[in-house]
Amino acid sequence: MSHKRIPKRKAAIAAGGVVALGAAAILLPNANASQDGGSPGAAAPKTLRATDASDLASQLPGLLGDTFAGSYYDSGAKRLVVNVVNGDDNAVARVQKAGAKVREVANSLAALKAGAQTLKADATIPGTAWAVDPRTNKIIVTADSTVTGSAWNRLESTVEGLGTTKATLKKSAGTFKTFVSGGDAIFSQTEAGGVRCSLGFNVTAGDGTPAFLTAGHCGVAAAQWSDSQTGQPLATVDQATFPGAGDFSLVKYDDAATEAPSEVNVGNGQTVQITQAEEATVGTQVFRMGSTTGLNDGTVTGLDATVNFQSETDPSGVDTVTGLIQTDVCAEPGDSGGSLFTREGGAIGLTSGGSGDCTQGGETFFQPVTTALAATGATLGAGDQAGGGAGDQAGGAEQGGDEIGGDPGAGAVDPSASAGDDQSGAGMDAGADPGADPSADTGTGTGHHSSSGRRH
Repeated sequence: MSHKRIPKRKAAIAAGGVVALGAAAILLPNANASQDGGSPGAAAPKTLRATDASDLASQLPGLLGDTFAGSYYDSGAKRLVVNVVNGDDNAVARVQKAGAKVREVANSLAALKAGAQTLKADATIPGTAWAVDPRTNKIIVTADSTVTGSAWNRLESTVEGLGTTKATLKKSAGTFKTFVSGGDAIFSQTEAGGVRCSLGFNVTAGDGTPAFLTAGHCGVAAAQWSDSQTGQPLATVDQATFPGAGDFSLVKYDDAATEAPSEVNVGNGQTVQITQAEEATVGTQVFRMGSTTGLNDGTVTGLDATVNFQSETDPSGVDTVTGLIQTDVCAEPGDSGGSLFTREGGAIGLTSGGSGDCTQGGETFFQPVTTALAATGATLGAGDQAGGGAGDQAGGAEQGGDEIGGDPGAGAVDPSASAGDDQSGAGMDAGADPGADPSADTGTGTGHHSSSGRRH
């Protein structure tokens, strides 16, 4: 992993991002006529990049109103599929003209949300989770390995009461847990011992000072964070939400002159420039960087997920977190707070928790970045407050051609080339060779950060 050192008064723990998501026009002027589904004369579904599909999907609820029943990205066909119930012909025609494929389904979003409320009331059991899956037009309910006996019977009965057309129950081999651990990456020392998390994205706080986002349970666990296990604190928690309506923290750098580059290090000296914050879309490929397992990829599988973690402070309690993104990307302890992003440079989420590991796989849940930004009043991308300029950053910002967002293969860094490989990234904390190959050693990495350097 690149380990270039940058001048004094610049951030040692950096991840990155710039500018807010700009909405694309929903009506595409040159849609072609077709008889492929929908009403006669409807425009043919267009092939869309995942980013464009996400832009379009974000506008659909306002356009379709109660008719809208979710959407997902068909990565094989490169199409956005939009679910509708009792579709208004005019609204459907507009969506088709925009290039999406329309699909009639039985369950409205209101009906699915009502089902989720039933689960909340009757089946808030540690080790359970549920999320809306627009591909099946159902609520997918998952129980981890700790849900047995009467708890399983209670959950099964609740799901059956919702009906097989509205909800599906499945078992996970792992255990749902937050991915915080003692070790490397961003560190803090507490009365209970050392803890480790991963930095998500650099931001500018509402007062204009540099800060970063990470998981809320990390911010609740400790107030001050360092870039090394024995180093002095470099940043202090300003806001933290966990459990409840999210899992995110805003952590301000103690030095207001700290420079925080707008990128995510994907290892091997390469970075992905973060260009926008995006809403997650089911079916899209996403990448996760974390301090334990480095770079891994997978697919968004559900939205508005609720996860019931076993409380770490109350053996008989439950920490419920709502509004999360569900994926099949693997993660392990220490990856908490790490970046979830797209290959085009869209900031999607912050690692919260899940089941399994990067050997067996499992489900992993993420805090949406858009929600965290709105709640904290921060904006994505801390910029270069110290005035050092992008030329002091390692990777793409310095070399120009490492950015993702155009045609991959035209000088762009493609994280899919490394995702899933063994990641070391011994990075800034482990004292490895600055040119270390990030695919050399699974599970020892600090791949959470970007443009890695160290304050001196």
